[in-house]
Amino acid sequence: MKSLTDVYELHNGVGIPCVGFGTWQTPNGETAVSAVKAALSLGYRHIDTAAAYENEESVGIAIKQSGVARKDIFLTSKLQNTAHGYEEAQAAFERTLKNLDTDYLDLYLIHWPNPIKYRTRWQEANAGTWKAFEEFHRAGRIRAIGVSNFFPRHIDELMKTATVAPAVNQIFLCPGEPQAEVSDYCRKNNILLEAYSPLGTGKIFEVSEMKALAEKYGKPIAQICIRWSLQMGFLPLPKSVTTSRIKENTGVFDFELSVEDVKLIAGLKGCCGYARNPDAMTF
Repeated sequence: MKSLTDVYELHNGVGIPCVGFGTWQTPNGETAVSAVKAALSLGYRHIDTAAAYENEESVGIAIKQSGVARKDIFLTSKLQNTAHGYEEAQAAFERTLKNLDTDYLDLYLIHWPNPIKYRTRWQEANAGTWKAFEEFHRAGRIRAIGVSNFFPRHIDELMKTATVAPAVNQIFLCPGEPQAEVSDYCRKNNILLEAYSPLGTGKIFEVSEMKALAEKYGKPIAQICIRWSLQMGFLPLPKSVTTSRIKENTGVFDFELSVEDVKLIAGLKGCCGYARNPDAMTF
């Protein structure tokens, strides 16, 4: 990958820009509008949001105000946990399109596989949800469909009734947490891995090994993290509301980590915490 607009090819042939701009925890309103507009002005062409983030409206406004054509932006959103099931997912998708002020999505994901509301019947709820997703996909209203926070067992259940396999699994992937089992499964099944929180938490900036690598490569720790994600074959979704950091996070294409350093970073177990168990979430 040589630039923000280089693409991974999904299993259905759709190209997805190799670095996305994340909007988790970005407040709706001027903060989100400004952050997304800054990202687009700095070359990002892949924007990731979700109904649960409660900022879809601002993302839509930013896209409209950016001057970048909608067709040149890869836009992702995610189904909220309270709207699983066939009819519920249909209605939720229409709300998301209205919020974003667009007539299609490039990617739509089931945000979590086993919300508390569906804990005793999550398999059935996901099957109904996916049926709706597939119909929108066939109609051209979603260019690609996928999942988020799914473990292999959740995907296996989904595939019992699915006719289209997930193109993407967006999961927590960062230094020290490469989620080897999930990652191996997805690679074997041609499911692209998207990395949310690729910079982990604030703890990453205090890890001595990461400080040493930053000095070795003459790059900020954030860039080391994003570069590592790309070399692992992940699609990182860095997030910031500060223009200088949004710009800094684009500077990951003029250097390469050694194979040994990629392994070192993967092995920093727990330095940014671990992925949560989707079957134990309370939302």
